[in-house]
Amino acid sequence: MIVLSYDGGDVVAKGGPILHGKYDPVTRTYRAPGFRYAEILRHLEDLKIPYEDEVFGGIRPRELSSGIELRDYQEGALKAWESESRRGVVVLPTGAGKTVVAIKAIERVGEAALVVVPTLVLVDQWRRRLEEELGIRVGVVGGGSGEVRTITVATYDSASIKASRAGNLFRLLVFDEVHHLPAESYRRIATMYTAPYRMGLTATLSKNDGSRAVLRELVGDVVYEMGVNELAGIHLSDYSIQTVHVPLSPEERGEYDRGYAAYRGFLQRRGIRLRSARDYQRFVMRTGRDPEARRALLSRNRAMDVALNSSAKIEYLKRLIRENPDEKALVFTTHNKLVYRISREMLIPAITHQTPGEERSEILERFKSGRYRRIVTSRVLDEGVDVPDASLAVIISGSGSNRQFVQRLGRVLRKSEGKQARLVELVSQGTAETRLSARRKRS
Repeated sequence: MIVLSYDGGDVVAKGGPILHGKYDPVTRTYRAPGFRYAEILRHLEDLKIPYEDEVFGGIRPRELSSGIELRDYQEGALKAWESESRRGVVVLPTGAGKTVVAIKAIERVGEAALVVVPTLVLVDQWRRRLEEELGIRVGVVGGGSGEVRTITVATYDSASIKASRAGNLFRLLVFDEVHHLPAESYRRIATMYTAPYRMGLTATLSKNDGSRAVLRELVGDVVYEMGVNELAGIHLSDYSIQTVHVPLSPEERGEYDRGYAAYRGFLQRRGIRLRSARDYQRFVMRTGRDPEARRALLSRNRAMDVALNSSAKIEYLKRLIRENPDEKALVFTTHNKLVYRISREMLIPAITHQTPGEERSEILERFKSGRYRRIVTSRVLDEGVDVPDASLAVIISGSGSNRQFVQRLGRVLRKSEGKQARLVELVSQGTAETRLSARRKRS
């Protein structure tokens, strides 16, 4: 008889070998990573090997019920996940109701579940939504709280820290913004937790992203994927995207050209060709030991700072807001200093990572009620946060990430009667920002 138990992130077998197990001569047991638990059980059952399962402990399942009625595509996503042994990644655009799909999955599984999210803001958002829909008290791990309940929400950081002790308490893991999971510091969550059922949620997952292989092993393959265009006009608002090329002022043009010329000149003198993100990272690493390379990088950064934060963009934004006084608008930038500059000059409420939680909630609530018509923000509202309905998004500056672009577009796609959503992207004409713009719009 093989007896299975849990210890520090491993499934431990006493009395015989197990699939993926390595023999530990000290304890005379076999140990396998926690995430192999479901495979181990199937293997033992297929071979009709008698075993006793003492892996799970502490949290009893309970009957759950919600009043959620899924849309057709949400039901399709859930059925696709269930057909793959309740494992896999669901890709749906921002505003399409990924949270609803996950809550329905938690209800149908009816077992102890852990929802893992990137930020404390999302912890609170998920907790409130779960309690509203399921009518139960939800546990929270993170931000000084360590209350574990049948349904618990935790940050990636906290779930990782507690993996060795809490890894056998849940049968279902839900990873919100699952594209974070392949990071080395977070993989331990997926490897050390024994939960046989796993769901990943994200708005975008690059087809060329090597992290897909990691997710396939630790969470499951992509089981359902639907893009913005497939839902626009039906479950999401119709939308348009406008890219406006804004010229730099003569002073800004001179500063940009000098900085970028210094950077390009260094690359040409050294015969360095940057064809990929990996090439650029190698160049950045080189700056740590090569003073001339460091000067070239600083020149490039100063030039890009001019392009991303040009005064002409602010003037265009002011005109755009004047011409659309009734539209609720979200203004996105890359740098906090530009957020605060726009906030001061245009008297627009600002939200950055420095904004206290209570103030952030107040701003969003006033935006929802219509008391505020604009919000300017950096990256803090890009991901996951439940932003009230808006019809106009303005990207003053952003990265080359398609994921960020889709997330920002998603902020204005919530369906409402007669709404036509717009995203206006401002790009400094004749600068390297034009390449960033092209890159982020590639899927």
